[in-house]
Amino acid sequence: MKLPEEAGLLRIFIGESDMHGGAPLYQAIVERARAAGLAGATVTRGVLGYGVHSRIHTAKVLRLSEDLPMVVEIVDSPERIAAILPEIDSMVSEGLITLEKIKVVAYRHAGRQK
Repeated sequence: MKLPEEAGLLRIFIGESDMHGGAPLYQAIVERARAAGLAGATVTRGVLGYGVHSRIHTAKVLRLSEDLPMVVEIVDSPERIAAILPEIDSMVSEGLITLEKIKVVAYRHAGRQK
């Protein structure tokens, strides 16, 4: 797959304990993005954060949170992201969704040149 130089980055901020259809929400989002053939998705677990309720979530040993912040990032063309955005929006009942324009510098796979 070749990405255009001017692409989009969809970023979804949710909680680790958020669920969708019996699976973790972050997993459901990545699986949906893959099924749609989007270029790539990554999930990152935060060690500290807060959201709309201003409650601190932390990975500190003395105050172990069971709901750490999770960030799902999806990169593809703006059109392909726009096509899946309504479905992802409906999956996220609580969280933050952002969209920004990015410049793709490289998107390559060792062993395959396209």
